Amino acid sequence: MTELLKPGQTVQTQSSGMACTVEQFLGGGGQGEVYRATIGGAPVALKWYFPHAATPEQRRALEILVQKGPPNDRFLWPLELTSMPSAPGFGYIMPLRDARYSGIADLMKGRVRPSFRALATAGFGLAHSYLQLHARGLCYQDISFGNAFFDPTTGDVLICDNDNVAIDGQANGGILGTPGFMAPEVVRGEARPSAQTDLFSLAVLLFYMFMLNHPLEGKKAESIYYRDDLQEAPRRLYGEEPVFIFDPNDDSNRPVPGWQDVALAYWPIYPQFLRDTFTQAFTAGIRNPQNGRVVESIWRRVMIQLRDAIVYCPHCKAENFHDVAAMRASADQPVRCWACRGTIQFLPRLRIDKRIVMLNHDTRLYPHHVDSRRLFDFSQPVAAVNRHPTNPHIWGLKNLSGEKWVAFRANGTVRDVEPGRSEPLAVGTRINFGRAEGEIRV
Repeated sequence: MTELLKPGQTVQTQSSGMACTVEQFLGGGGQGEVYRATIGGAPVALKWYFPHAATPEQRRALEILVQKGPPNDRFLWPLELTSMPSAPGFGYIMPLRDARYSGIADLMKGRVRPSFRALATAGFGLAHSYLQLHARGLCYQDISFGNAFFDPTTGDVLICDNDNVAIDGQANGGILGTPGFMAPEVVRGEARPSAQTDLFSLAVLLFYMFMLNHPLEGKKAESIYYRDDLQEAPRRLYGEEPVFIFDPNDDSNRPVPGWQDVALAYWPIYPQFLRDTFTQAFTAGIRNPQNGRVVESIWRRVMIQLRDAIVYCPHCKAENFHDVAAMRASADQPVRCWACRGTIQFLPRLRIDKRIVMLNHDTRLYPHHVDSRRLFDFSQPVAAVNRHPTNPHIWGLKNLSGEKWVAFRANGTVRDVEPGRSEPLAVGTRINFGRAEGEIRV
């Protein structure tokens, strides 16, 4: 990198006229370089464009984004344009990414090892954020490894490089996307990036996160790259002949043992509903881009369902999943832990409407579990599984809300569960949360 700016240099913000002081070079890409800087004593990130990228069109696009503001706080959105009176060109400031966030590339390279819960939380955050972006009439154009970050501990996400976001249907610039993430119709040159093609790129990103493999890179990749030149091979693999590696009706592109063992190992770990969603994304989602792709709201629901399905192995403590479809298919067979092959003994679970929440030692219920009006609300837990303070063999569900519950026990008794109190996890107990009722089952 050329390091266009030097520590100690200042640039001016366009609207407020405040001085922004460069502190440290952080990295760069094809459009420009990013620096740590301060403005009014507060840390920010500053992106400065290379001369070839500092076009009037890019400036106008940034001005629109600054005016619109971010869809939510997960986007490191352009805040103000910057310029330097003594030199040509321009840049912009944005929030600085906290050090606790890692790139998806770090996950792929094994530098971080998040839990399944953290991955599902990150998947939910990404789907929810892109839904909010698209709802504002915008498209991202370039969803990929390089612009998605997550906290491996909590699953919180950040979305970076938002200066290429465009108004959906008006993405006429030079951005097509990152190879391997572009929708097949974009690879073939039949479409420009849009909210519709973002859906395909999002599905690729999620598949990478959970399977650590590209959804279209199986044995066909080896043969195509062997036969074709390096420039033509990606067009065939991702555009002209895309086949999902786990397509139930076409086994021509299965993962290759010894080469893609990770995908082969992870695919059967996950419950059927997640595998079915990925299958739709890369079968119908390829053949019928307009109507077959998995939309963000479906991904949100699936990611929450995945969080709620987690159950811990009593032997090795590995996260497993309660999979209704698999249990029905082999009702007479014990469920084995994928990590140690020990038998999983399922704890009680809570059924609320059609949803099932496994009642682990660390389970939390959130507003969206007990109130259909509060979709995907993770603001504060309303209930938590806890252990009896004097008898470690008794577990209960503690009321963390500000409302009284009513518990209907299997023996016919009825009990009020005031805020701060717990109801034992007894099979057959029904709990009225106010706007929903759940039943404890096995």
